[in-house]
Amino acid sequence: MSEEKLVGIVLVSHSAEVAASVAELAKGLAGGATAVPVAAAGGTEGGGLGTSAELISAAAASVDRGAGVAVLTDLGSAVLTVKALLAEGDELPDGTRLVDAPFVEGAVAAVVTSAAGADLAAVEAAAAEAYSYRKV
Repeated sequence: MSEEKLVGIVLVSHSAEVAASVAELAKGLAGGATAVPVAAAGGTEGGGLGTSAELISAAAASVDRGAGVAVLTDLGSAVLTVKALLAEGDELPDGTRLVDAPFVEGAVAAVVTSAAGADLAAVEAAAAEAYSYRKV
């Protein structure tokens, strides 16, 4: 039986705990979405605060199912690190995109949309649309 080709999601935060918690929340709010490949890439290799190109690359490789990889970041150097990896050209799987979206709401939207079998463009659009979610 062939594995379903779903868009992979990578959540990059300066904190390993934040990245893992947002991944857990997104999958939980998406009804478990157990088929969606989601990986957290938070903090540094030594467990400190920061970002790690190596952790991001490994996370992207781990969720690549051939349908593309959507990378959502929290702030600052997480964005710059992903941009640098994309510029290098061979550090991330083909079809990897940095998605401009709010970290938590965008992650939930991305996981829900990927679970529905949508392509990378639709996952990116759904995550980006989360910017318009009003709270008041």
